[in-house]
Amino acid sequence: QVQLVESGGGSVQAGGSLRLSCAASGYTISSNCIGWFRQAPGKEREGVAAILTDSTITYYADSVKGRFTISQDHAKNTVYLQMNSLKPEDTAMYYCAARSGFPACQYGLVYKKFEYNYWGQGTQVTVSS
Repeated sequence: QVQLVESGGGSVQAGGSLRLSCAASGYTISSNCIGWFRQAPGKEREGVAAILTDSTITYYADSVKGRFTISQDHAKNTVYLQMNSLKPEDTAMYYCAARSGFPACQYGLVYKKFEYNYWGQGTQVTVSS
């Protein structure tokens, strides 16, 4: 049974930093791709970052480029999202998602929800001004 467990969310002031973790069980993160998504109240869930886990290829949404960094630790079977220079508009529930099976992730689609078949429960990030 695949489980993705997010942690590391919290409340910070604008300009602060948080590091989110996505710990996987029943799934080997090196097998395909992992994405981070976020959903603010009343808004669609959007992809913010992703990594092709058999490489170092990453994707970032324009809104987070230069501020967020996605990384992976295969030994810990965990993917991280380092978030710096946080802004109030980054406030959302953050979810990690994983894809398994064939075909493998397509880089051009890693920001799309339908590319993933496993989801975590989310961790809340609140940024105050």
